[in-house]
This record gives sequence, C-alpha cells and structure tokens, in this order.
Amino acid sequence: MYEYIKGRLVEKNPAYAVIDCNGVGYYLSISIYTYSKIEEKENCLLFTHLVVREDAHMLFGFADIGERELFRHLISVSGVGVNTARIILSSLNPSEVTQAIVEGNAPMLQRIKGIGTKTAERIIIDLKNKLSRNLIPSEKSGILHNTNREEALSALSILGFPKVLAEKVLNKVIESEGSGLSVEQLIKQALRLL
Repeated sequence: MYEYIKGRLVEKNPAYAVIDCNGVGYYLSISIYTYSKIEEKENCLLFTHLVVREDAHMLFGFADIGERELFRHLISVSGVGVNTARIILSSLNPSEVTQAIVEGNAPMLQRIKGIGTKTAERIIIDLKNKLSRNLIPSEKSGILHNTNREEALSALSILGFPKVLAEKVLNKVIESEGSGLSVEQLIKQALRLL
C-alpha cells in the first residue's frame, strides 16, 4: 500500500524511526542495519512494508529495496514472523543473511536469537533457490559494475584460479576494503585469501 515515506527524521533509535511527512508523523519499526544507514541523516527516505493484523497496523521501514525484499522473503517462511525477520536483519546485514541462506550456512543463522535448528533449516530450504536467483545480482550491482574488479578477476583466472572462487574472494575484499582499490591492490588482497 505504501511504497516509501520521505520526510524529516524526527526521532530515531535502533528499534524505530519517526518521519514527519507534511505534518504527519509515521512510526516505522526498523532494523539495526537501517538505523546505521540513517543515523546521521536529518531527512530520509525509507521503503516500507505494511502489516495489517486484527489488533494492529504495523509499518516497517527499510534503508533500501534489497533489505525490504529480503524481509518479505523471510516472512514468507512458515514460523518466521515480522519480529523474527527484523531480529535477523538486525543481527546480520542483508548480504550476510543472503550469503548464509544461499550457502546453506545454518550455524550462522542459529547464532541469531530465537532461531533454532529447524527454523534455520526451513529458511534455507524455502529461500535458497529464490535468493540465489533474485537477490544476489541486485545487492551486488555496485560490485558487478566495478571495472577494477573485472580486470582483477581476469588476472586471477589467468593465474589459474577458478572463476567462481575468485569472484567470491574479490567480492569479500571489496565489501571489507571498499570499491576504491586499484587492480593491483585487489589482486594482492585476493591472493592473500586464496
């Protein structure tokens, strides 16, 4: 029903944000990931998801569309409600959650409060194929269009490393060090991890 809300950030803490949009204050439940993205902003835009229950209407806010889509995927899993999905997105950032699901890393999900073995396995079984098809390209679009990354990937392939492994390592390097590294720096960092 509501795609996003844009306005002045009146109040914020790690659990919620209040946005004044033309004199109307919207209370949005947020994750710690979203809180970290809006922490220093006076004006902001949050993508929304409305949950209508018999006893309440709850509005959830997300820093980006990728986080909202992941939230929607998570709440589609039997046994995962909106609060559990928010805890998951507060414990790990969206790319870490996606990676854990795609790689079938149940122990990583089990470290999150309220996620047991069965729930972690159900999340992986239900979402592994969906996320490997849909979320990874959009989340990593900044990484995929990095020409230095492409040159480094080509060099690592020439050196004999498997392309899939080299891509994963380069993505890790870019996520931890930033996308401003030169081709040489990317290759050196990747070689340390290969």
